[in-house]
Amino acid sequence: MAVRAGETSKLGNRYQTTAPKGVRRRLNLGKGDRIRYSAEPGGRVYMETEESTREDHAVGAFLDFLADDIEKHPERLKPIGGPLLDHARELVKNIEVDLDMPLSPDDE
Repeated sequence: MAVRAGETSKLGNRYQTTAPKGVRRRLNLGKGDRIRYSAEPGGRVYMETEESTREDHAVGAFLDFLADDIEKHPERLKPIGGPLLDHARELVKNIEVDLDMPLSPDDE
């Protein structure tokens, strides 16, 4: 479902607004859903459902498991080398990183 160009809404006395129907349909929003706003320095603002920014609970549980295991058994950590290290280097060989570039607000 495409959002029509020029859809608008109005701020009320309490700075609340109603998302236009096309936006609600595009983001699959329902009553009580939460919305996250992101603003660019130039003034453009994006909105997305909070669900799309929610942490993956399975990944979070796995990372917690890894952190716990590393803390309990640091002797199990081994440096990588050989073919695995060669493969990792091949994967990132064309990626440039500027370590002096400031992080975006989302990455801080």
